Amino acid sequence: MVTLNQLIFVCLAYVVALFVVAFVAERAAVRGQASRWLRSPLVYTLSLSIYCTAWTFYGAVGYAARSGLEYLTIYLGPSLVMIGWWWVLRRLVRIGRSQRVTSIADLISSRFGKSNTLAVVVTIMSVIGVTPYIALQLQSVVLSLEIFAAPDPMLSEGGGGAFNSWQAAFWVAAGLAVFTLLFGTRNLNVNERHHGVVIAIAIEAVVKLFALIAVGSFVVWGLAGGLGETLARIDASPIGRWQVEGGRWVALTMVSAAAFICLPRMFQVMVVENDEERHLQIASWAFPLYLVLISLFVVPIAVLGLDLMPPGSNPDLFVLSLPLSQGQSGLATLAFLGGFSSATSMVIVATLALSTMVSNHIVMPIWLKAGSSGAVQSGDVRAVVIRARRLSVLLIIGLGFVYYRASGGSGALAAIGLISFGGVAQFLPALLGGIFWRGSTRAGALAGLGVGFGLWVFTMLLPSFGEGVALSRMTFEQGLMGLGWLRPQALFGITGLDPTVHAVIWSIGLNTLSFILVSLVTFPDPIERLQGAQFVNVLEHVGPARGWTATVAGSEDLMIMSQRILGGTEAQAFFAKHARMQGLPGVLPEPTSEFVQALERELAASVGAATAHAMVSQIVGGTSVSVQDLMAVADESAQMLEYSSQLEAKSRELAATAGQLRSANDKLTQLSLQKDTFLSQISHELRTPMTSIRSFSEILRDAANMSGEEKSRYASIIHSETIRLTRLLDDLLDLSVLENGQVTLYPASGLLGDVLDRAQSTALAAHADPISVVRDGAKEDIGLHTDLDRLVQVFINLITNAHKYCRADAPELRITVAQQSGGVTIDFVDNGTGLSPEARGVIFEKFSRVDGQEGEGVGLGLAICREVMLRLGGSIEYLHNGTGTGFRVTLPAQAVRGVAPERPSAWVS
Repeated sequence: MVTLNQLIFVCLAYVVALFVVAFVAERAAVRGQASRWLRSPLVYTLSLSIYCTAWTFYGAVGYAARSGLEYLTIYLGPSLVMIGWWWVLRRLVRIGRSQRVTSIADLISSRFGKSNTLAVVVTIMSVIGVTPYIALQLQSVVLSLEIFAAPDPMLSEGGGGAFNSWQAAFWVAAGLAVFTLLFGTRNLNVNERHHGVVIAIAIEAVVKLFALIAVGSFVVWGLAGGLGETLARIDASPIGRWQVEGGRWVALTMVSAAAFICLPRMFQVMVVENDEERHLQIASWAFPLYLVLISLFVVPIAVLGLDLMPPGSNPDLFVLSLPLSQGQSGLATLAFLGGFSSATSMVIVATLALSTMVSNHIVMPIWLKAGSSGAVQSGDVRAVVIRARRLSVLLIIGLGFVYYRASGGSGALAAIGLISFGGVAQFLPALLGGIFWRGSTRAGALAGLGVGFGLWVFTMLLPSFGEGVALSRMTFEQGLMGLGWLRPQALFGITGLDPTVHAVIWSIGLNTLSFILVSLVTFPDPIERLQGAQFVNVLEHVGPARGWTATVAGSEDLMIMSQRILGGTEAQAFFAKHARMQGLPGVLPEPTSEFVQALERELAASVGAATAHAMVSQIVGGTSVSVQDLMAVADESAQMLEYSSQLEAKSRELAATAGQLRSANDKLTQLSLQKDTFLSQISHELRTPMTSIRSFSEILRDAANMSGEEKSRYASIIHSETIRLTRLLDDLLDLSVLENGQVTLYPASGLLGDVLDRAQSTALAAHADPISVVRDGAKEDIGLHTDLDRLVQVFINLITNAHKYCRADAPELRITVAQQSGGVTIDFVDNGTGLSPEARGVIFEKFSRVDGQEGEGVGLGLAICREVMLRLGGSIEYLHNGTGTGFRVTLPAQAVRGVAPERPSAWVS
């Protein structure tokens, strides 16, 4: 018989051995060695065995003894997830790597706009939900110690006289806390990966599997007499009867599947500790195989335990009590180590995951807000984070011990495990909705979590303490506050359901309903929309988490903050790497958007996405980032992530709109300059003739003995200046009438060639050196029915402009007519230098001068031409052919009356 002291010595030796293995693995990972065995698919698969806790090692046998084959549901859920939902797990792993998440709270908060409020809610729910599970592990270790301390191992519960279960639970909790502190919180690990802990878990996975198979083999071939006899005993036992309660089996399978994804410890090893996605593919069949092996002897042990152990024996301890009853102390010790491994590995990883969540999402935000100087001058962030995690480890394990004391430590292990499963399963709607539904919102997630968690507390957690402890007997019988529809195990008056099924249906069902309904009636903010696009499309494209406008931040401030989180060596190496990438000497890169974004992801690996976002915001963007900036970031990044045709079209539309806005802005700038030029020019144009008229009229008035010839010359000057002033006023009035639509058109019939003849004669009559005009008379024999006078006005303006502004040694204007199905086009193209691109955009605007060249007029001619052609149903546009200045006048089909008799084929004037 192994004494209690010997068992404690074996446990200490086992822990020291794990300590050494974990230490060596951690040092090898730091030095970059042993990557093949540290990052192998086998280690990753074995680390997933953290799911198989003391509930599996001890409780599965007890579960089978009490409920038959129903214990299989705790294996069916994870197996279905790994085999049928591995693509969901792959999505989670991809998101975890791209977003650098450190926990399930970090992932959910990152998805919904990096909301720290949501992260705090998930963290608190996780701590409360996992606390019963930690208590379960303590209870399993204490019960196993107690059976060794009992004077008679045949006793059901042990109960040796000197054994103090509360004291034993305290020292077990203290030991687990010390081991966790030594390996989980010694350093602030990049990516929150704990290679030493993972390799220790892998070894413990082998130990507990080997121990359970050893006990099962002894039971089958040592006690039952062989496989055939064992099968016969199973057939004769109530356990072997296939009795399936459909609703309960479905509910338990569903809740175990949800817990497998949502348990913080499972998320830690499955997502955070994952190095390569291909490991998940191997684990998708290897881990279910592990579950098959570890559950292989559950039924034989339960059947032989019920047959051989005295009535009333605790079936949770059959794995230990059967070998002890047969004097197999060594086998019992091995079984104890297997159960001890199952319990300790779970507590260590769970507290690591929870302490990371508590420090990143509760302690750090409070510390940041409490510090008046912000993230740059607040002190050693690295030390604060590590200290917060160490205190969190003590707090979480302490809560597990308190729950163990409050619950009396007498509940069945399976029942306690289901309570925790139901709690963490409340994360599933927000988690799956967030990675598959872009329309889900932070408000919906908060509503769903709040409703689901509240119902879980009321229907599962509080009733687990028993009547009269957390809830009174009256509450169980008459409902909360005497309301019959608020009974913990008969909500809304629905009775007859199994308590577990009842709790699962109502909590997860209303959780999902609230999540969907609130998401449908609320709208996500810009960061939520951006994160939603990245999460939902993560398998198609892994883009940056967000963009920053970092011009206000100095690299020095970012370096100071990074050193306090990452440590001096790591931070300097990171900054030096990005400085080299930018082609800069030294270790300080430019604080570009890409660099600040990469730095945020690096910090998120140590303090969480929400906290890193807040700290970088304090430096880069002050205390907050404007909604306009976030909208710009969201629009630009979302366009890069969208691959559907609808969103591609939207992207093109936005790009076109942006180009139009830029063009309009340039145009407005030019028009503003044109306006200033016009005001100056129009004042000059008005003042000059008015001054001449005034001056020469005063001369005529005051000169008594002026000759007739002089009087005639001065009167002619006054007359010409009056004509000039009248022309300017006529143009202004004409344009105003045209723009207001008050013009009256006088349609008449005529030939296009005649209209061009009239315009050419009028435009060039007063010039001594007229421009050479080239025309094709045969093509001009087109009958028109329109306002011919207005059309002549347009042609005169175009010919006059060509004469004024054509800068060529031998100026030439070519007028080309083409008849088309849509009407007639008349092109006026000179052989000058053409217009600059800037002038083309404003050439038809009021007061615009052709390229700013000198000449008569104030820039109203082409504006009048445009308005006239609009009234005639046609158009005028600049014709860019690369050889000179050109304009195209288009007359509509309604203005064309037919072809007139032939004219000369071509002529030049």
